[in-house]
Amino acid sequence: MKKTIPLKENHLFRRAYSRGKSAADSRLVLYVRGNGQKGNRLGFTVSTKVGHAVVRNRVRRRLREIYRLHEDRMLGGRDVIVVARTRAASSDYHQLEKSFLKLADRLELLKKEGKA
Repeated sequence: MKKTIPLKENHLFRRAYSRGKSAADSRLVLYVRGNGQKGNRLGFTVSTKVGHAVVRNRVRRRLREIYRLHEDRMLGGRDVIVVARTRAASSDYHQLEKSFLKLADRLELLKKEGKA
């Protein structure tokens, strides 16, 4: 099992926003950028537009758990930033998971399945 490092520095977020690849849908925006390390760094942005603190923390916890469960399928060496949109607050866990996996696949963040 990999250990993902939290991404907290503002300049790393800005660098991923400006130079990284992004994909979006109605619930989430995903930014991915190489970091030159073996492991991934994971950051979240959940604006006050999403809701009050309880709602924002619930969305953040769900996204963190979705990433943790699918971490072994992720390619390493990347900064991953997940931005929650306002519809993420009213979405249930499975909708967020489907959205996250779709965006991760679009950005080629998931390992390809072995062809038999």
